[in-house]
Amino acid sequence: MALLLHIETATDICSVALSDGPQLVALQQAEGTFKHASQITLLIQQALQQAALQMQEIDAVAVSSGPGSYTSLRIGTATAKGICYAMDKPLIAVDTLRSLALACLQQEREEGLYFPMIDARRMEVYTAAYDSGNELIQPARALIVEADAFGQQRSAGLQVILCGNGADKCRTVLPDDGILYSSVRCSAAHLIPLALRAFERGDFEDVAYYNPFYLKPPNITTSKKKLL
Repeated sequence: MALLLHIETATDICSVALSDGPQLVALQQAEGTFKHASQITLLIQQALQQAALQMQEIDAVAVSSGPGSYTSLRIGTATAKGICYAMDKPLIAVDTLRSLALACLQQEREEGLYFPMIDARRMEVYTAAYDSGNELIQPARALIVEADAFGQQRSAGLQVILCGNGADKCRTVLPDDGILYSSVRCSAAHLIPLALRAFERGDFEDVAYYNPFYLKPPNITTSKKKLL
């Protein structure tokens, strides 16, 4: 069995998991404000202690690849790459939206279209569409949530299942019928099945050149303060 370390930092939840094959053996996470940089190494240490493992025993590191918060993704990626480089371990990238959709499918067991959503500020979300077999139907995109956002799917009689931290903002905008809201949110535990599949295929990233999938450039503003 493969021992894998999983790192999830795409949203405001910073979490770390360890798995032995398909089994979750440790999970540590910090929720709330973005404090990933100060929390992530502590969470890794706590997860290793929880599983009674040493870092040297890990076979590979999986990281949530985005889309998501620009800064948070960079922190997770830098941590994962640093471990892989120092320990000479392979790096696995797991699509954040697909892992969310798969976790939602496993929890809800509904036929329909799954739209995992990552909050992208205001009424915008990062989302993609997956069917009941976790196959990609519509690629990742930035979506402005409006009342008719899923009108075509609902008119066709398809159940629309929303999950992730971006789904909450839809409740005040979308109609009630034909839409199921799931409680599934980002977690390092959700990376396990896809990361294990990639490990078994030998689907690894180049540690030196890998970058996360941001989808959009960072929201950088210029200070209004005048330089003296």
